[in-house]
Amino acid sequence: MSAPEVVVYWRPGCPFCWRLRGALRRLGLPTREVDIWANPDAAAVVRSIADGNETVPTVVVGDVAMVNPSPGQVLEAVRAQAPELLDQLSGAGRWWSALRSRLRR
Repeated sequence: MSAPEVVVYWRPGCPFCWRLRGALRRLGLPTREVDIWANPDAAAVVRSIADGNETVPTVVVGDVAMVNPSPGQVLEAVRAQAPELLDQLSGAGRWWSALRSRLRR
């Protein structure tokens, strides 16, 4: 059985994708990013999640699929589905410590 991962389906030129991918990178959350324009199978996955639409970003964490989630929603799904990934997060300052301990509850 493979370890849970965070899969971010995106497409070039999507400002919502750019924003979410940047936020997750700044947090240091390990993700697998899949361009739906370069991968027809990935586009089919997104359509199956988003009521037949190719709405991105679409994120899958374990059994949880989300269309256009906030970084906080992604982190909540990680906490529930793949908490071991939280150990890989980076960040500095008190705000990060408070968020991290809140997510581990």
